[in-house]
Amino acid sequence: MSKPVVAIVGRPNVGKSTLFNKLIGQRLSIVDDTPGVTRDRIYGECEWLGRTMMLVDTGGIEPYSDDVILSQMRRQAQLAIDSADVIILVTDIRSGIVATDSEVASMLQKSGKPVVLCVNKCDTVGEVPADFYEFYNLGLGDPVAVSSVHGHGTGDLLDEVLKYLPDDEEDEYDDDMIKVAVIGKPNVGKSSLVNAISGEERAIVSNIAGTTRDSTDTVVENEHGRFVFIDTAGLRRKSRVDDQIEKYSVIRARMAVERADVCVIMIDGTEGFTEQDSKVAGIAHEQGKGCIIAVNKWDAVEKDTHTMDKTRKSLMKDFAFMSYAPIVFISAKTGQRLDRLYELIKFVNDQNTMRISTGKLNEILAAATARVQPPTDKGKRLKIYYMTQASTRPPTFVCFVNSKDLFHYSYQRYIDNQIREVFGLEGTPTRYVIREREKNGKKDYK
Repeated sequence: MSKPVVAIVGRPNVGKSTLFNKLIGQRLSIVDDTPGVTRDRIYGECEWLGRTMMLVDTGGIEPYSDDVILSQMRRQAQLAIDSADVIILVTDIRSGIVATDSEVASMLQKSGKPVVLCVNKCDTVGEVPADFYEFYNLGLGDPVAVSSVHGHGTGDLLDEVLKYLPDDEEDEYDDDMIKVAVIGKPNVGKSSLVNAISGEERAIVSNIAGTTRDSTDTVVENEHGRFVFIDTAGLRRKSRVDDQIEKYSVIRARMAVERADVCVIMIDGTEGFTEQDSKVAGIAHEQGKGCIIAVNKWDAVEKDTHTMDKTRKSLMKDFAFMSYAPIVFISAKTGQRLDRLYELIKFVNDQNTMRISTGKLNEILAAATARVQPPTDKGKRLKIYYMTQASTRPPTFVCFVNSKDLFHYSYQRYIDNQIREVFGLEGTPTRYVIREREKNGKKDYK
């Protein structure tokens, strides 16, 4: 199920980003060592009273734009209107109502979209300042006094947002249908693949990058099973996302990945691997989705008997952080190996949902630790007492040890390779949760 989108709009320096960070509970700039994970985000999940929403910081006026301030504000607000389910308009009590506030409020009124008016920088506790009541003049109903710095009033603000969120409906597709997100940078043939699969022109096919602005669903039933293909807008490099429309397309594409069970990461075979392909793959890897790397336009590649093997080895090196992902060479234009793609999707989905018994896991663990002794540090040796599988999508294993610090990443990878050697787990990432077990209130280092 796709999460409702709540957009934060407002002119610069009213505290939009501070409010955004406060509501999602973390700083906007996220540092993560996982390869391919995008760090500079303009969206984040916010949970309140059991409801989860996708919060979007639309940003202020872009400093490199030559457009006049009012037209930029108008454009930003219009994009929020088009993309969001609920809009939070942020104003500043210190400066009061300015012309751009009134202009945007007027646009939001005409849109018919629900709007929650936030009066920010009300930093004192108790009665609101007299200037607060001036904001009723915007005609957006009762304003909510908020201090984004201290967090005062944010609960009241989210209460108002919840009133307007669409009903929390269940996914409209049956459980036996595999949801597949087709992702990749612009112009690699995502829409062409979906059209070839569905046998009809479901998406606009054009060699102009960025033609697909949103995600579209295509339901397919055949001898391989039942599938829902989600065609997404192409994901660009952050430096290229200089258009607010593209920013919303990136958000929608990420949400499509979130809905999916399996992600088909499409690469242009005529162009080869690029850094952006790694970024796109990182999104699916980060969310624990089953992954397939599909090299498209293979019919247009000049090749000999060794070209496919050479390309496969090169891609395995390029995608070293997700070496579990199978690679298939296809042509959306000619239909080459599309049957093989279906088979892989079904196989990878099964791997992503695989559950392994605790007994079998610990048999593998015992054999692995006997073959390669756990690491030691200053006379202390790592002990792995036992492990169990906690969940699927992706397979997540909990290891109980005497010391987290001794369970180095390299040894985790060794254990993971032993499990994969027996059970496969092809096409799916794995997750490991390390927990320390204490004896008599003290850590066991013996």
